[in-house]
Amino acid sequence: MLTAHVTSRSTPLAILAISLLIGATPITSAHAAPVKLMTEEAMVASPQPGIRIYVRNKHPAYKTIYDAAHTLVFVHGATYPASTSFDLELNGMSWMDYIARRGYDVYLLDLPGYGHSTRPAAMNGPADAGKPVETTAQAVADYGAVVDWVLARRHLSQLDAMGWSWGTTIAGGYAAEHPEKINRLVLYAPVWLSHEKPPTGDEARLGAYRHVTIEQAKERWYKGVPEDKRAELIPPGWFDTWQKATWATDPKAASSNPPALRAPNGVTQDIRAYYMLGKPTYDPGKITAPTLLIQGEWDQDTPPYMSQALFPLLTAAPWKQYDMIGEGTHTVLMEKNRLQLFDAVQNFLDEPSPR
Repeated sequence: MLTAHVTSRSTPLAILAISLLIGATPITSAHAAPVKLMTEEAMVASPQPGIRIYVRNKHPAYKTIYDAAHTLVFVHGATYPASTSFDLELNGMSWMDYIARRGYDVYLLDLPGYGHSTRPAAMNGPADAGKPVETTAQAVADYGAVVDWVLARRHLSQLDAMGWSWGTTIAGGYAAEHPEKINRLVLYAPVWLSHEKPPTGDEARLGAYRHVTIEQAKERWYKGVPEDKRAELIPPGWFDTWQKATWATDPKAASSNPPALRAPNGVTQDIRAYYMLGKPTYDPGKITAPTLLIQGEWDQDTPPYMSQALFPLLTAAPWKQYDMIGEGTHTVLMEKNRLQLFDAVQNFLDEPSPR
């Protein structure tokens, strides 16, 4: 297992009711002392009329004081919700648990059309009858609504932002638009300008959403993994645990033959119209927070060339860092080497600013 690490540093420079779900969770990781967690959830109003965004929060039960350096909001990628990845319990712990047990007030959101959030009306009809749902611009605004909700709830002016895959264009885009609200930024498996060209003709047609089967999800996950490494990549039972939890969030998944998850197509439209045509949706030069780029070496969805092209463009970040996790894919957060990812991100969040 290899870990590549590159660091560049310059001179430092209306709230909804919350329902309590879980009172205490014992820790199972050897990396920290036992910490009881509180879990809460809410539905936050989207800027899109009639849409509500599902938000989950975890924090230590003892925590009464909140600050920018220990408050984090996570947003997911193009196909699957945050609630069944970032907070999926595997071997007794989720990534969300891992961060919360280290004294953080941690939030995730499912964007509209995903997970437990409202599905726009176009997702309830035939896919080809509507326009692509949840564009990047809408997602940035939805993320911003949740960030503002958290800031108001905790009486803060800043917090940490983290995105995965397409979520890096959302968290990164928000950080570029509102640099004054972001303390630190984590871009896990960053999307950037693609070497691929957008499809043409019939293949270019997009409906409101697309269907993803279980076999398609598995094939995508293993893409780029050497044949002799596939058997040990995902510990036994983990893929099935994730798949069942994720498909269960879509009330229409089981009625398809074969069972298929509906995923909004706004992201597909934007990847083709922007990143495949050399036009990013945000300017990384406007990001003024310390920034971490991190990914797995076998990532085929957002290959390393994307992160390596994005890294030098973070010209206003007071310090920045790029990490590569050996023997990991786009979904390394749910693979055998996930603790390498967790540790690297945690170290970035915890370490003091360089003098």
